[in-house]
Amino acid sequence: MTRRTLLAAGTAATAASAQKTPPKVHIGIVGGGFGSSFQWHLDPDCTVSAVCDIRTDRLQRLSEVYRCGNTYKDFRAMLKHPGLHAVGVFTPAPLHAWMAVTAMKAGKHVISAVPAAMSEEELVEILETVKSTGMRYMMAETSYYRPEVITCREWAKQGRFGTIFYSEAEYHHEGLLPLMYDDRGFPTWRHGLPPMHYPTHSTGIVVPVTGERLVEVTAYGWGDGHEILKTNAYKNPFWNTVGLFKTEKGHSSRIAVFWHIAAGGTERGLFYGDRMSYIMQRPEGSPNTVFQISKEGQTVIDENGYPEGKVERLKFAESAHFEQLPEPMRVKSGHGNSHSFLTHEFVSAIREDRHPSVNIYEAIAYTLPGIVAHQSALKGGVSMKIRDYGRV
Repeated sequence: MTRRTLLAAGTAATAASAQKTPPKVHIGIVGGGFGSSFQWHLDPDCTVSAVCDIRTDRLQRLSEVYRCGNTYKDFRAMLKHPGLHAVGVFTPAPLHAWMAVTAMKAGKHVISAVPAAMSEEELVEILETVKSTGMRYMMAETSYYRPEVITCREWAKQGRFGTIFYSEAEYHHEGLLPLMYDDRGFPTWRHGLPPMHYPTHSTGIVVPVTGERLVEVTAYGWGDGHEILKTNAYKNPFWNTVGLFKTEKGHSSRIAVFWHIAAGGTERGLFYGDRMSYIMQRPEGSPNTVFQISKEGQTVIDENGYPEGKVERLKFAESAHFEQLPEPMRVKSGHGNSHSFLTHEFVSAIREDRHPSVNIYEAIAYTLPGIVAHQSALKGGVSMKIRDYGRV
């Protein structure tokens, strides 16, 4: 190579590095409903440079929340905004995969609302786009950063559970009916949405704590023949679905997603281990509970042959784990104060040129099990395999 070639190569490498690690991340946000509930404007390493929505009221909301005057009603036009490093996709779920792929092919890093995609084919397309473009992708799964789940992830790394041989998580959301129609009375993307096509608030509790992939499922659904279950575009007959999953190490996990249930709304889980167990609080009032059977590494058995367990009732402070965030971002946010954590993690991953916590591989591991579970339920509970697409 000539000296000129070497200098040119060095200049290109420096430019590429500067592009990968910007001093401040300039992001564009599309979707003024859910998209306006994050803390991009509070992150000292981020600036909202453009906002986009086809609805004028939601576009105005984005502009006001993020103090951004660069407004767009066309997604492709926003992608051409000068100096944009990243895009936040907070649009209806069926658009997530297409918008993520389109943005990455335009040279933008992407954070997307859940679910990442509606089919395995779409998930694979996102994965291949991440590989071919080198862009970073993150799924904004809120359960990962709930304080209870952060704590359980730390306990699991410390080995306090011993072996987690059983886990479960459930997402109850009665009251979705009004969200299934827009203000004109037309069906929205939620109209008849299969419960297991929205599994990540549950799988996003189980998978990151156990550290195991869900590789097989038997699932059953329930529906009452309601008009919505007969007319939806998904051809979905279920309000509620339960899946019993097998993990890669042969352990079991129950995932339940219910749209129609006489119970309080919840996103919760539990972990049964051979040394310690944790049960997340329930909407009817039972507390976060830890049960530990070992004392100094030994199990103490009472006179009836049962372990003399130590029971702790826990209450997680509103500011739990806030020390992990920059001072301006230590604010109350949605879904158990998880939004500010998701915001900062995505920005940090771009600046540090690394995969974010809930990267494309994790997004697939949270999303695909539900897609396969729905197919199992449609077939009356046939056991089905779930492909593992790997890890970072």
